[in-house]
Amino acid sequence: MPEFNGGSMAIVQRAAPERAALTTGHTADRVRVLLDEGNTRWRTFAPSRPNQGSDRRRALWEAETEDPVATVLGCADSRVPPEMLFDRGLGDLYTVRAFGQVPDSSVTGSLVHGTRELATPLLVVLGHSHCAAVREAVTARRSGRVPEGHTGFLVEGILDAIEDVPEDVPGDFLDACTRANTMHVADQLRHEPGLRERVHSGELRIEPAHYSLKRSRVEWLGDLPENRPGPETGVPQQRAPNSP
Repeated sequence: MPEFNGGSMAIVQRAAPERAALTTGHTADRVRVLLDEGNTRWRTFAPSRPNQGSDRRRALWEAETEDPVATVLGCADSRVPPEMLFDRGLGDLYTVRAFGQVPDSSVTGSLVHGTRELATPLLVVLGHSHCAAVREAVTARRSGRVPEGHTGFLVEGILDAIEDVPEDVPGDFLDACTRANTMHVADQLRHEPGLRERVHSGELRIEPAHYSLKRSRVEWLGDLPENRPGPETGVPQQRAPNSP
C-alpha cells in the first residue's frame, strides 16, 4: 500500500520508490486516491495508522519543515478528525478546523498558507452528518433569531448557504442543509483571491466532501452528476441530493 511522506531527504531515503515519487510530484488525482484508500481502511476497521512511529517523528523534526500532500478544511466536531477518517499520519495533512467549516479571515488565511506556501494540490472541504453548527443555523432560519456573540457570527455564515434549501426537500432536511453548506464553502473558496489563481491554473483543486457518521464513509459531492462543474462557471450548478 503506497504511503505519504514528509519533506526531508531522510524520509525519502527510508521510503519505498512510490512514496519517494509522491514527495517530488504528487497530484490532486493521486492524493484523492490515497485519501479514498485510507477512508476505506477506516470504515472497514482495518486502519494501518501510517507515519506515526519514531522514525517518522524524528524525520519530521530533522526536516524542520512540513510537506503535506493535502489541505483539509473540516468541522471542529470531535467526532470527525480528518487524520483518522482518512487513516493518515504525522505531516500528511494540513488540517484547518472550524465550527461548520465557516471560512472567516483566520481560516481562509490558514488555507491560503496550506495551498500556496506548502503547495498542496488538493483542498478538501469536509462536512459531516448531524452537524451541530448547521443545526444551529436551521433553528435560526426557522425562528428568525440568530444567537448572540461568536456563535451568531458563525451561524450567519451558514445561513447564507442554506437559504435556498426548501423545507420540503426529499429526505432529511438537516442533511440537505449540511451538504449545501459544504458546497457553498467550496464555491466561496474557489473565488477567494488568495486561492482562485491556483484554481484557474490547475495547480489546486477544491473538492467538497461529506462524511457519514453512520457509515464512516467520505462521499465526494463533486462526483454526483447534479454537482459537476458547469461549462462556463466551473462551479456546481445545484445542490447535492441528501442521504445521511
